[in-house]
Amino acid sequence: MADFDVAVLGGGPAGYVAAIRGAQLGGRVCVIERDKVGGVCLNWGCIPTKSLIASAEVLRLVKRAAEFGVVIDGEVRADFAAMIARKDKIIAGMVKGVEGLFKSHGVTHIRGRGALRSANRIEVNEPDGSVSDLSTDKVLLATGTRPAQFPAFPTDGKDILSSDDAVVLEDIPESLLIIGAGIIGCEFAFLFSALGCEVTMLEMLPRAVATEDEDISKLLERELKKEQVRLIVDQEVEGVERKSGSVEAKLVGGERVKAQKALISIGRALNTGDIGLVEAGVALAEEGHIRVNGRMETGVSGIYAAGDVAGGKLLAHKASAEGIVAVTNALGGDKTMHYETIPAGIFTHPEIGSIGLTEAQAKEAGNGVKVGRFPYRALGRSQAAGEIAGEVKIVASEGTGEILGVHIIGASAAELIHEAAVAMTWELSVDELAETIHAHPTLSESVMEAARVVRGMSVHQPKV
Repeated sequence: MADFDVAVLGGGPAGYVAAIRGAQLGGRVCVIERDKVGGVCLNWGCIPTKSLIASAEVLRLVKRAAEFGVVIDGEVRADFAAMIARKDKIIAGMVKGVEGLFKSHGVTHIRGRGALRSANRIEVNEPDGSVSDLSTDKVLLATGTRPAQFPAFPTDGKDILSSDDAVVLEDIPESLLIIGAGIIGCEFAFLFSALGCEVTMLEMLPRAVATEDEDISKLLERELKKEQVRLIVDQEVEGVERKSGSVEAKLVGGERVKAQKALISIGRALNTGDIGLVEAGVALAEEGHIRVNGRMETGVSGIYAAGDVAGGKLLAHKASAEGIVAVTNALGGDKTMHYETIPAGIFTHPEIGSIGLTEAQAKEAGNGVKVGRFPYRALGRSQAAGEIAGEVKIVASEGTGEILGVHIIGASAAELIHEAAVAMTWELSVDELAETIHAHPTLSESVMEAARVVRGMSVHQPKV
């Protein structure tokens, strides 16, 4: 008998969630992870950045206290060391929490780096240098990603930073040059700007967060301008050089942009090397990720993959969902992954939440499209909370009212988007969403009102 029913390589959102679900299903499961459990999300990405963003939001709100009739005497400033310490404490607690879940459910945590030697054998290089191996009936590959390295942007952890480096800085830079105005770049731009740093962003594409709906990008760019973040788009960067006490980016057209430090946020590299894919016969797609089907099966019987290494959007919750599908099937179940209704959140200021097709994508797909927009400033709750920037945009089928996509920018957008996720998952139409009574006064009323706008029946918008 094999040592385990399922061996999981990687303890991130795909791996640790899959392991716990596998144990719940009665499997003998191990997780092979050389670093702390929780992966990039818990230790370097989602949780640390959102912890720091939460600190910045408190600072931003305190500075606005007078708007709410609250008087604060004395200096208000960021204690960055305390913010970092708070972030570290949160991470440590959550890592212990995952370890506790492993113990509770009987998941074996093996510390080391795992690599396939066949479809049923894994070699483990342990921290002390020793090497062991184990046998397993099934394998789940969930090794995640790392910051991508580019010769033109040589990160050193001091002057030219990766996103991992940015969450362990000791001091707030006086000025920061961010290469890439995607999701990670924009989140860091709002964070460091709120902390008093002068931020410049360089983006080779025509707009910030170019994967989002174009209207959402425009609104976010407006908010970047309000924050005095300088955004330069449609500009390719040749490289970044260290100067005396600063860094300098050279643009293709010859312009040079200087700052104290630079943050490179233009992609992540898949951890598919040195895990024995060739030895086991696991194939990669042209894009570099592990090729899988809807059941998260690779081309090798008994080997599954989930999370970032399986391709698609780099989302922790997508990874967890894929991990559950994979381990369920590995243990004899029958589940298929569905990607159409996976929501996404971007923790800028204001937040962004999105799901489904953008307006442009819906039109390109040949759909007859009807759009409903409702601005935050028309909501009583938004006015009361002083959060009037943003809107909800619903993209629907003109004829049937099928909800094709929902895009929100504004306070709590990453929370509100789940209303659309439930509606789309269970195939509610825009009419059914519009008829759902929402509590007043709430931000969620904006979703109901946007659905009504699709049909030209919004009560709280002027007649056009």
